[in-house]
Amino acid sequence: MIEHVKALPHLPGVYRYLDAEGAILYVGKALDLRKRVGSYFQKSDHGPRIRLMLAQVAKIETTVVRSEAEALVLENNLIKALSPRYNILFRDDKSYPYVMISGHASPRLAYYRGALDKRNQYFGPFPNGYVVKESLQLLQKVFKLRTCEDTVFANRSRPCLLHQIKRCSAPCVGLISPEAYRHDVDSAALFLSGKATELLDELQQQMQAASESWDFERAAMLRDQVQALAKIQEKQFVSSNTSERDADIVACVVKDGMVCVNLAMVRGGRHVGDKNLFPSHADDYDAADALSAFLAQHYLDRSVPPMVLCDPAPPDAEVIASLLSDQAGRAVRLNSNPNGERRVWLEMARKNAELAIALRLGQSATQAGRLAALVEALNLPEETQRIECFDISHTMGELTVASCVVFDRGDMQPKEYRRYNIPTSGEGAITGGDDYAAMKQVLERRYGKIAAGEGVVPDVILIDGGKGQLTQAEAVMAEVGLTQPTLIGVAKGETRKAGLEQLILATTHEVKHLKRDHPGLHLVQQIRDESHRFAITGHRARRAKARVASSLEDIDGVGPKRRQRLLARFGGLQGVKAASVDDLMLVDGINAALAEKIYAALRG
Repeated sequence: MIEHVKALPHLPGVYRYLDAEGAILYVGKALDLRKRVGSYFQKSDHGPRIRLMLAQVAKIETTVVRSEAEALVLENNLIKALSPRYNILFRDDKSYPYVMISGHASPRLAYYRGALDKRNQYFGPFPNGYVVKESLQLLQKVFKLRTCEDTVFANRSRPCLLHQIKRCSAPCVGLISPEAYRHDVDSAALFLSGKATELLDELQQQMQAASESWDFERAAMLRDQVQALAKIQEKQFVSSNTSERDADIVACVVKDGMVCVNLAMVRGGRHVGDKNLFPSHADDYDAADALSAFLAQHYLDRSVPPMVLCDPAPPDAEVIASLLSDQAGRAVRLNSNPNGERRVWLEMARKNAELAIALRLGQSATQAGRLAALVEALNLPEETQRIECFDISHTMGELTVASCVVFDRGDMQPKEYRRYNIPTSGEGAITGGDDYAAMKQVLERRYGKIAAGEGVVPDVILIDGGKGQLTQAEAVMAEVGLTQPTLIGVAKGETRKAGLEQLILATTHEVKHLKRDHPGLHLVQQIRDESHRFAITGHRARRAKARVASSLEDIDGVGPKRRQRLLARFGGLQGVKAASVDDLMLVDGINAALAEKIYAALRG
């Protein structure tokens, strides 16, 4: 190994440590590959994480690049693609939401995630969907901009409910002039850009002018807008007077073996919220290195504001700033020693990260205590960590959905949840309403794959049901050859009241009654309730989708293609129901007779 290190070049690049089976243990970047890789094998003061990793290294692979910045990009891409065991990894897969004003002649206001289209205006990103939805509600109330899909807008013949409750000015049917609607759109954009003070001044001047010209109706409307905007400004707990209206504030805290990054966002001079991120594989990382990893993993495939405030200072700040500037096409500054209100922002982010760690540690202690209590009460193996739970949901035997939720490492793991559609016709069909057959099928589908090596074998499997469901689970486990999981049935008991659940153990079918205040029972209830929620939401979504399809499928002459054209034209079933016969005839393939039939069927 030492000889291989000595042969490495004094050039920038990326190195990869592999174990004897070829699995990648760690990915790192270096300005000088020989010096950086050599330092691992020359030093003796490594922490436990690095010592454990080095003991497994059987092979080193390297890739030479042109610069340290290029090495940073490649390192980040490899970490995200490969998830090496010893690299810190920030999982933040969801794209961040924006407020969008479309490029339509009568622009639409919308909640948006995804790739940005130059034809539209975007404001954000925001840290969570709640902030965006709240902004949309405020803007609808003040400026009455439309939120409907363009297909619905194009086919309206009368105002919708939003106009009746004074949340839309109904440009679809000409109840507002294009000029007046454009003015409201421009005002909303001004507000979203953080220029609320300028907007208020402008609206007050217009209100005065309208009053002086005896246009009291317009003056009253402008007065209402001014008052609503003033109230919104009062509710802002942080506002910026600096020239930097858009900034991110990033603080990393390491405490009691836990790493947390608090990401707060200032958009248009307004603090629009924050979120806490807890990375995996974070053992032995200090705050500065963890923050550096976050900046690379978070921003290299996302938009970045002109300024990012950091605490503490990342060791490779210059390289990251240069790379982000190139990506953004403008200067991006990293500032770790701000003054004035920016320092307050940074201190606030750090405090929020500390509070998040304290909360997470408290929750972990509670969950760990519940798990320990369950292990003791049911005499489970001491190493029990992973629990999977299943539930079935349907309506009168139709559109059956099975859910699987996962509890592991002291918490629920939503990214590992799975739903399974159980067919009641065709291949693999069960009899509608046969919960035993549904449970048998979902267990076969999941654990057949796990038995073949595709997945993790759980320590415990909870089955929401009594002895019958448990017997099905036992048969499936025997069939696929899995003996490790402990099977437990969760029955509601004779009175079916919460807190009186019976836990039925596999093989013996012994029934355990834990007290209502037993921590172990609380854990079982939490996991069972989550599986129930996940199954019901999946079933409801499937039922709603089927309802849309069946409403049109039942109409003679409307096949799959015509149904698809109708839904696309009118933006959904409600749009089709609201369409007139003349509107329906505008759809390709719909003649007068069929339009009359559709209109009558949906209005009948």
